[in-house]
Amino acid sequence: MQNITDIEPAQDLSSFIGTHFIYTYANGWKYEWYARNAHTCDYRIHQGLVGGRWVTHQTMTLVQVGAGLFKVDWHEPTGTCVSLLFDVAQRRLHGTIFFPQWIAGEGQHPEKTICYQNDFIEDMNRFRDEGPAYPYVIISEFAKITFMEQRGADNDEVINAAPGQLPDGFLDRQN
Repeated sequence: MQNITDIEPAQDLSSFIGTHFIYTYANGWKYEWYARNAHTCDYRIHQGLVGGRWVTHQTMTLVQVGAGLFKVDWHEPTGTCVSLLFDVAQRRLHGTIFFPQWIAGEGQHPEKTICYQNDFIEDMNRFRDEGPAYPYVIISEFAKITFMEQRGADNDEVINAAPGQLPDGFLDRQN
């Protein structure tokens, strides 16, 4: 039997932690994401099904898949699951979002999640529990990273306001 150390690559997360990204999915949805530390992330959703939503201190798992490749996964109080694979060198990512039926199903209510989630955890849990959850609506898309900067770990200034409170041109920055 193969030893796990033979298949798991070295885990040097130092270049990824503290990185702030702005990216646009092929379907036009615009997101912003920050690797707060090895166990939590912050994000804002600017355009898309739940555009206007933002979250800080979201618990996640983070692994390095290979050189310049990082994968993050998390499960939200809403019941939504997210998996992102960042290819930093190619400035792209692949995201898969598993939306419960109550958010993304026909006739459902994505607008209930458009808030600063941290202030409404009990509501998110209640909406999740009221469901329905299944069948999940799975959205799998590639995105282009249009902006990337190192902001240091645990920086409360990176994602600190609602998407609608940002200055004009904020999302248009490119590097």
